[in-house]
Amino acid sequence: MGETKFQTEVALPGFSWKTGYKKKNLLMGSCFTENIGEKLEALKYSVDINPFGILYNPMSVASGLHLLLEERTFEAGDLVQHNGLWHSFNHHGRFSHAEANLAVDGINNRIAASSAYLKECNFLFITFGTAWIYRYKKNGALVSNCHKIPAREFLRERLSVQQIVDEYIGLFGKIWQQNPDVKVVFTVSPIRHWKDGAIENQRSKAILLLAVDQLIQHLGSERCAYFPSYEIVMDELRDYRFYAEDMLHLSGAAVKHIWERFEQALIDPESTETAREVLKICNAVKHRPINKNSPEYSKFLLSFQKKTEDLGKRHPYLNLKLEKEYFNVQIEDFRRSNLRNMT
Repeated sequence: MGETKFQTEVALPGFSWKTGYKKKNLLMGSCFTENIGEKLEALKYSVDINPFGILYNPMSVASGLHLLLEERTFEAGDLVQHNGLWHSFNHHGRFSHAEANLAVDGINNRIAASSAYLKECNFLFITFGTAWIYRYKKNGALVSNCHKIPAREFLRERLSVQQIVDEYIGLFGKIWQQNPDVKVVFTVSPIRHWKDGAIENQRSKAILLLAVDQLIQHLGSERCAYFPSYEIVMDELRDYRFYAEDMLHLSGAAVKHIWERFEQALIDPESTETAREVLKICNAVKHRPINKNSPEYSKFLLSFQKKTEDLGKRHPYLNLKLEKEYFNVQIEDFRRSNLRNMT
């Protein structure tokens, strides 16, 4: 008898190129982008995550990439004021501020850093969340975030497959002029946009999936690929226990599962092995002993100080500066504490 299976498994594409610790990764798009980006960041991969904050629709992501290519500088006149804060329609609320000049400074500093990163990154991960967009009625401008301004001030419309395809064909021509070697991985967020309703959410996701398919066909699989995060959740995790309390966002277990599939498909084996060592060091930093003055804790700190130094020597491209500083400070504190106890 064959093995009983309680899960349908999504076949992962065979990616001809993979990222890793020696690569730079720019991630843009919906909150699913942040889920994967935070996993990469926590394991010390080189990442730049959402330089405009969370962006949900393809046109807002494209607009952000255009601004990075142009190295656009924002001014106070580009902002709108609402509920005591100054906002940019191109940015998530994390860039908003009570003082316009400070909001502009934060926006421009991030654009400058991410513009430089885009020119040299090896991978660009783009996650589409919805095909619905909003335009500000006063000037017709595309809005990435409405910042809780009344809905009557915006026009809502659904993108077509062709609109998305046409926009990105032109955009990638410009990106590859500046960075010819960057590889692009598309994903479609498995998180439902329930405010659109169940039917409209499905139509929206279908538009995104078809647009990505057409883009890869047009741009070529040598430079573009699709990672099936949407399909993994719909088929492999077909159970509400993999959702948060709102029954829309993903639980920690679901994110962990998708991360494992992502790692399996898109991260090179050497980096996967190195990540296991990095994780042990990161967990050691989080460790809180019962007795900070015990000999056992001193041995623990010295052991991980050496492991961190050894790992850095073997992989000099790893940024373990904070971890090294942490163990050095803890060891020095331990020595001072013991000296005080002796006097």
